[in-house]
Amino acid sequence: MIVKHLTPILNVSDIQQSFSWFGKLGWKKGWDWGTPPSFGGVCSGHCEIFLCQGGQGGRGASGYPATFGPGSNEAAEKAVWMSLWVDDVDEVHQRCLEQGIEVTWPPTDMPWNVREMHVRHPDGHVFRIGQGIEGQGTTSGSG
Repeated sequence: MIVKHLTPILNVSDIQQSFSWFGKLGWKKGWDWGTPPSFGGVCSGHCEIFLCQGGQGGRGASGYPATFGPGSNEAAEKAVWMSLWVDDVDEVHQRCLEQGIEVTWPPTDMPWNVREMHVRHPDGHVFRIGQGIEGQGTTSGSG
């Protein structure tokens, strides 16, 4: 299998709050679906993240058949971690402080040649925001 694109889907408790939170980070609302909206996407550069309020249909939500067995809702509600690669972690850190975004780990040079910080979404999702350290290889292939 060759993957052409990957789009993560985050379960959120309030899609409008999530659109606002991502907006504070500089992401743009790409689209929403439903009346009222319960599914949508935020975009930054060539990246997109789907947001789903109320769970995916595969868990039996909205009358769709359940893809997963009993107890899957509990597992699906857990927060996820994602890595985002940027040009300037310190600039993102400053923006987060100005916008009131929870920073759980300040910008730090890590032993794996990445300068990174962590922020937490209101639903507990954690974003590792990193950049390769100049002149040193990274494990992501980004630096």
